[in-house]
Amino acid sequence: METRYGNAFVERYSVIPAEFSNGHFPIITIFTAMFMHGGLVHLLGNMLYLYIFGDNVEDNLGKGRFLLFYLLCGIGATIAQIAANPSSTVPNLGASGAIAGVLAAYLILFPRNRVRVLMIFFVMTVSAWFVLGLWVATQIFSAYTDIFHHSATEKGGVAFMAHVGGFFTGVVLVFIFRRKQAAAGISQRLQA
Repeated sequence: METRYGNAFVERYSVIPAEFSNGHFPIITIFTAMFMHGGLVHLLGNMLYLYIFGDNVEDNLGKGRFLLFYLLCGIGATIAQIAANPSSTVPNLGASGAIAGVLAAYLILFPRNRVRVLMIFFVMTVSAWFVLGLWVATQIFSAYTDIFHHSATEKGGVAFMAHVGGFFTGVVLVFIFRRKQAAAGISQRLQA
């Protein structure tokens, strides 16, 4: 069945902020939307970030805690996106907000790690602070400009506030979910 956005499945199982704002929504869409993507590039980009940063965070938190952390970051991302544009009728979907929470946890748990990045024709190793700091700054700037340069109901494309919301949810939750021995190591590093 064709609908306004061309896909009844997407509209049924993604988050539509206006529906949440009006109280007419199936709560399950908060979770189903986290496992849907807008295309192969969207999916591969998210999986790349999860592959690079997620395993270290999962090792630190433990499998069960990591799953709960991931889902809560996704919920935080959804709430932030709805709050930023409550009248939007554009379906929101993807794991980007939850993965942004994982990036925040990585930054807090492993602040001195270095990562390899592809720079056009060569690979270089840089601080995780640089890569993730640049990423979050870009998301905040993009969210700010997106709010003021689109109509209230028809914003489409990237849900920047979901990224920002997921990241800041991760910043808060990592201190609750991290393992005790990791917490001691973090406080020692912060004191040094």
